[in-house]
Amino acid sequence: MTVRVRFAPSPTGMFHVGGARSALQNWIYAKQQGGVFVLRIEDTDAARNKPEWTEGILSALDWIGIERGSYEGPYFQSQYAGEHRAAAQRLFESGRAYYCDCTREAVQARTGSQYSGYDGFCRDRGLEPGEGRALRFRTPDEGTTVVVDLIRGEPTFENKLIEDFVIARGDGSPVFLLANVVDDMTMGITHVIRAEEHLPNTPKQQLLWDALGVKPPVWAHVPVVVNEKRQKLSKRRDKVALEAYRDEGYLAAAMRNYLMLLGWAPSGDREIVPWSVIEEEFRLAEVNPSPAFFDEKKLRAFNGEYIRALPIEEFVDACQPWLTGTGTIAPPPWQPEEFDADAFAAVAPLAQTRIAVLSEIVPNVDFLFLASPLVDEAAWAKAMKEGSAELLDAAVAAFGALESWDAESLKATLEAIGAERGLKLGKAQAPVRVAVTGRTVGLPLFESLEVLGRERTLTRLRAARTRLV
Repeated sequence: MTVRVRFAPSPTGMFHVGGARSALQNWIYAKQQGGVFVLRIEDTDAARNKPEWTEGILSALDWIGIERGSYEGPYFQSQYAGEHRAAAQRLFESGRAYYCDCTREAVQARTGSQYSGYDGFCRDRGLEPGEGRALRFRTPDEGTTVVVDLIRGEPTFENKLIEDFVIARGDGSPVFLLANVVDDMTMGITHVIRAEEHLPNTPKQQLLWDALGVKPPVWAHVPVVVNEKRQKLSKRRDKVALEAYRDEGYLAAAMRNYLMLLGWAPSGDREIVPWSVIEEEFRLAEVNPSPAFFDEKKLRAFNGEYIRALPIEEFVDACQPWLTGTGTIAPPPWQPEEFDADAFAAVAPLAQTRIAVLSEIVPNVDFLFLASPLVDEAAWAKAMKEGSAELLDAAVAAFGALESWDAESLKATLEAIGAERGLKLGKAQAPVRVAVTGRTVGLPLFESLEVLGRERTLTRLRAARTRLV
């Protein structure tokens, strides 16, 4: 039997990091088993679907390494409406489903509670299809439904506690539960690896598989992904869009690595490991069923490690979208003709050790490419203390007289200027840094001045001195 897994997102917004985690787990499992990864877009909610969101799913999968052409699909659930309706008709004709004209208000009136499930009122009324009549599945009165789950063991559900659930609406359109089962049958899915939130639906879906005469798939429900308050990640509350992390400058390799740690860990006391190791070692049976904490701070640290590990040529290439404003990246504050590739290459090794996401490259190097620095006023107020004007005067004079414009000479000169005023180097360089770069923090100052050049450095020092008058 060829293993066939599927990833079945709905195109109703940005691509959720939890969905990306599930996609990767399905992808790896299929590769390990010599199987097939199927992409199915569950697009039956026409009011909420947009073509650009489907493209967003495909693009996001490309980014994390599940590239177009390497999987089967994408299929679209809406294309299988005929199969869904046929399955509903088979269930009705076999007596495994019946039509019901009960309204929610009528059920509540009979049960005396708005929280009670359906009471089976129409089970034996023998209603035929008709306008406003939903089709309900006839859940067995006795026994249990055992879900064999590779992660959670054998969760067992009493059938009498499962209400006769709706499988087709009053207009004849099948609901998600039935459509999902029929699609999996049609596509020959053998293993369903999905988020824990779907577990409550699984006994209902397994009953549908049995009723349609097909062996259910192997189930594996991976842990829910939660925030620092141990709440399920929410699009409304949390930063969950994979595209947002991509556009902020997270590396795909770092994101893949981190997502795979949400509920699982590689062997040994390590977390940052090559993808080849993850592909070899990952086991569904080893996934921890407990909720998995999506720690953005930890992800950021991961990304910084990945950035620092890049060969410098790859780091320079990786920064280009932020330096040029290509794709979905916002343009930098300088004009294209102001960018100096040689100057960037000179400071790239310095920047590589200091940024955690690639978007941080812009504020670290913008002073090199602008006619004048973008001054952070809070940084200016902090750095320009009493005596700063005189220090800048001294720096202009001393820097202008240097025979060699290099980082070592610049540092020694400013150190001497500070010593004459009873200032350590850190204090002495603060007004110089803000005058030249506009900020109190950034790349090493003297290496930056060396790349910026004598004339531009002196011009900025003089401009800052004039502002202090």
